Amino acid sequence: MTELWRYPVKSMLGERREHVTLDDRGVLGDRRYAVRASDGKLGSGKNTRRFRRVDGLFGFRAQYDGAVPVVTFPDGRRLRGDDPGFGEQLRDATGHDDVELAKEAGISHFDTAPLHLLTDASVSWLAAELSVDSAGTTTKVDARRARPNLVIATGEPPGPVENDWVGQCATVGPDVVIAFMKLTERCVMVNNAQDDLIQSSEVLRTITAKNNLAFGIYATVVQGGTIRLGDEFRLLDDYAR
Repeated sequence: MTELWRYPVKSMLGERREHVTLDDRGVLGDRRYAVRASDGKLGSGKNTRRFRRVDGLFGFRAQYDGAVPVVTFPDGRRLRGDDPGFGEQLRDATGHDDVELAKEAGISHFDTAPLHLLTDASVSWLAAELSVDSAGTTTKVDARRARPNLVIATGEPPGPVENDWVGQCATVGPDVVIAFMKLTERCVMVNNAQDDLIQSSEVLRTITAKNNLAFGIYATVVQGGTIRLGDEFRLLDDYAR
């Protein structure tokens, strides 16, 4: 296990962790909050039946103080989600006058599944494919573009090795068992600038052309527990669920 991530607020940047606890819902606290519009749609990088495109959310970063998300705004301001003025400042900063920070209640904030994984082999493969883009510019790629919860060290040569894992189970650390559901179909969010990663349409274009839009894999938690950086990951040939 080389990276562990938690995203307190959906579609905002998250926090890198030394350890995380998993339960049926996934990483404890992950995407527990979202930017929600008055029509009930959740702020995202796309428009769908469930999501509303709210540009600029990657300019915000969220981390927990206990159970409360603390959000760093694009201008560097830090506000707790329970601050009385948070909603007004969020609306001003996003340019959407009907949004608020909302805790999950009843309907999941997840796109497809509670857990998203990526391998170092896939990251290396995409980085090699994107070493120089069509404009002659080097596009930096690392796991942050895909917003995974877990980044797995496989020891495999570069390649989208997760493609072969659908339907299998794996152990992570001493206690956790996960089941792989489906490959992650990417959207324009992988192109977005964040921190030192530049905006680049080549990222999604390459994933589409080379791996049919897939990069990473979704999973469910069969048996929960706590996992830590460096914990062993092992695919299981057979597991009775």
